Parts: sequence; structure tokens; C-alpha cells
Amino acid sequence: MNDMKLKPDCLFEISWEVCNKVGGINTVIATKARTVCGKYGDRYFTIGPDLGQGADREFEEDPALLKGWRQTLYEKGIRVRVGHWRIVGRPQVILVDFSSLIPRKDDILKFLWESYRVDSISGQWDYIEPVLFGYAAGLVVASYVETFCKSADRVAAHFHEWMTAAGGLYLRRESPYVATLFTTHATVLGRSIAGNGMPLYRDLTTYNADDLARRFGVTAKHSIEKKAAANSDAFLTVSGITATECRYLLGHEVDVVTPNGFEDDFVWQDDDYRIKREEARAALIAVAEACLGRKLQDNPLIVGTSGRYEFRNKGLDVLLEGMKRLAGLERLDREVVLYVMVPAANRGARADLQKHLQDPSQPIDGSQWPW
Repeated sequence: MNDMKLKPDCLFEISWEVCNKVGGINTVIATKARTVCGKYGDRYFTIGPDLGQGADREFEEDPALLKGWRQTLYEKGIRVRVGHWRIVGRPQVILVDFSSLIPRKDDILKFLWESYRVDSISGQWDYIEPVLFGYAAGLVVASYVETFCKSADRVAAHFHEWMTAAGGLYLRRESPYVATLFTTHATVLGRSIAGNGMPLYRDLTTYNADDLARRFGVTAKHSIEKKAAANSDAFLTVSGITATECRYLLGHEVDVVTPNGFEDDFVWQDDDYRIKREEARAALIAVAEACLGRKLQDNPLIVGTSGRYEFRNKGLDVLLEGMKRLAGLERLDREVVLYVMVPAANRGARADLQKHLQDPSQPIDGSQWPW
């Protein structure tokens, strides 16, 4: 009986990071895709924003997939592209073009206020754009369910982070037969507190969340996150420490903690690991030499970090200070190359670098050298 309750017949997973690498949520979803696809097959859909050519690096469109249903969405003013995510498991993807909702933004924000008291009044475009995407994703889920699912089907829609919360709130009001799950991977306010150098966990019980949201200018984002936590069928987070953060900053206990994980064979073993490591190291050295315009010394030490573009929260400040101190050590006898692999306004690989790596006789754009 419990298994019947926990396993839906159809599952949707919605994130701003589907086919759109921003931070760790892209990895969280991608590294479990094979397992989920094995369990659900064509009854599992990932939904992300259609950001044009940027998404196409990870997206493979299939114009024949769900063609008739897509036409009904067009008639409602919602454009989508359907295909597969270019990752292991190749889950089905629906990319949603939410730009058609821009003229309706005031009505959508009004709906959120009147239905849930979501305070959007101070929200700028970095708030409004994700809200429109989330709302559009809710419309897409509702339309698919109405078109393809039977009345007795168990359907679940899993929304990641505040950027998709409007979709869950829409379904809760307009399509309550769809079970909604909301996961916060780190609260808006927690990021703001830590990013501004304040002690997050030490003073967590003393903070007035709403006052701090106003102080940091994140009232709208905090408000929709708080309402999503309180109005989803299941509120989830990824660790016990974040659950404590949710209790005090969102005023709501999580229902389940779902730790992030990945496939057992995600990390290569034995000879495969050695070969992959050597290939990766050679590629990193080749890229560094091309970009720097010189050969590196023998056996350079390569240091790398990655994650969301949050200078303090992701420890970039600590890393750079550490590298500065390392460079000042007299006993340092190896050249050190640091890769900061943090997406920031990424528009794809440099064309000159790609050409040079394929054919070393092709020149690198010298204006992009550091000197």
C-alpha cells in the first residue's frame, strides 16, 4: 500500500537548470536520470526553460514527439520544444518558452497574491522571469495530464527551488489532482545571510526572516519560497542542516530529507579511471597553454573548483586567498594552474580556442590573453 502511494504513474521534474547548467541542481537531476528513466520510461518528463541556443548544447529536439499535443499548447499561447536531454539515460525534455506570458505578468502576480499572499511587489526581472517560467511549466503539466492521463492515474510534479514554485502553486489551485513536491536546495535567505558575511547557523534561531528579506532586497523570492514550502503536498530538502535552515527561515518543517546521490558507476574505476584522468589532464594543460600563449613547466599542479556563481558561499574567496598564499611559498617547486569552472553569462565555447585545439596552426585571439 505504501509503495502504491509513493510511486506515481507519471512523474514530472521541473527545474530552471534542466538543459541549463547554472549550479548543482543540473548535476543532481542529470546524475539520477538513468535510474529514474529505468523506473518510469516514457512516463518521466523533465521540464526546463527554453533559453534558445544556450539550451541546445544539452538538448536534442524531436519534432515528431507529442506533435499533436504541442499544437494544442500553441493554441493556448504556450510554445514548447520536446526532445531528449543529452545525458546518460536520455530523459524526455519539455523546454518551455515563457516569453508569451510577459504581457500577462501582472495577472499572474495578482493570482499569486490573491491565492497565496505571495508578495511580488518588489520583485525585479530576476524574480519575474523565473516566476513566469514556473507558471508556464504548471500550465504544461496540467495540459499533459488532461490530455494523456486517466482519472485514476497518480501524477506527481516535482519542483526544484523558488524559481519553479509558481508552477506548484498553480497546480495546487487549478489542478489539485496532481501531487506537488517542492525541494529547496538552499533557502534564498540562507544564501543572502551567508553571502553577506553573517553567521548563518550560529545565530539561526535569532533571525527575523521577513525583516532580513527586506534588508537584503529578496522579499519577493523569500515570499514565494515560503508559500511553496507551506502549500506543497510534500516539502523536501537535501540535508538535515538545510532542514534546520528551513524550519527557522521558512517557518515550515520539511516532510522528507532526500540526500543527493549518483549512480554507483559515476566515478570510473581502475584502468578506466587512470585513462580518463590522463586524458582530462592533457586536455586541461592544452587549454591552459592555448589561453596563456606559452608552454607550461613540466608536471604542473592543476587545481579546480566549480559551482554556482556565489563568490563567498561557494568559497571562491577562500580559494583565491589560498592560492595567493601558495604562490608566495619559497618551497613551491611546481607551476600551479587554477581552473575556476563557474558558469557566468556562458554563451558557449570560444570559437578561436576550439579551432586552435583541433588545429594548432590556427591562431588564438591575442586580445583575450591576460597580458
